[in-house]
Amino acid sequence: MQGIDILFQPSVMPRLFEGLLVTLWIAGVSVLASLPAGIIVGWLMTVDNKFVRLIMRIYLDIIRIMPQLALLYIVYYGFARAWNVNFDATFATIIVFIAWGAAELGDLVRGALQSIPNSQRENAQMLGMNSAQSFFYVILPQALRRLLPASVNLATRMVKTTSLAVLLGVVEVIKVGQQIIDVNRMTHPQGALWIYGVIFFMYFFISWPLSLIAGYLEKKWFHE
Repeated sequence: MQGIDILFQPSVMPRLFEGLLVTLWIAGVSVLASLPAGIIVGWLMTVDNKFVRLIMRIYLDIIRIMPQLALLYIVYYGFARAWNVNFDATFATIIVFIAWGAAELGDLVRGALQSIPNSQRENAQMLGMNSAQSFFYVILPQALRRLLPASVNLATRMVKTTSLAVLLGVVEVIKVGQQIIDVNRMTHPQGALWIYGVIFFMYFFISWPLSLIAGYLEKKWFHE
């Protein structure tokens, strides 16, 4: 089929996999950093202090209302203009994704914490635990178990959304694909179909196992 031979050029597939590694690195760092940040945000959403809860609510609403692309432009271009802070494009992307992941995961943590019956806290206190001990040893482990399937789904969304980094010039897999297509535009005018087809399957084979894991965990822990 016309155009498919672009995939057999010696440098094409290695370059695509190099771009995929950049994508995975951005997503991996963002997800790992979002986990502790999200737990802290979720806990702050449940504290008795109304001012703290208000700040967390505003933070969550801003992150949810504003598109990730707008956040990327604000951090990468806006901060540079306003405060003369020049972030590397990859670093700016990771900062935005951590902020987004922490907000989304924090809301999941909040819901999971509030779903734990008060009897669990009362039982922990009867065993001689103070508030901090009951939270870390009784409440938090149960909450983390309940939110794990949704957290895996969030990680899948973050992997797919890393494609926005191309708009800041990050040379991830989408950017590499565009470069290959541009270089071969005259000799392989239909090469875009095959390049983007390979990129599609790359994202699919990363996201699909995560979706299966999330479905398995949800079925195992909520329907057993």
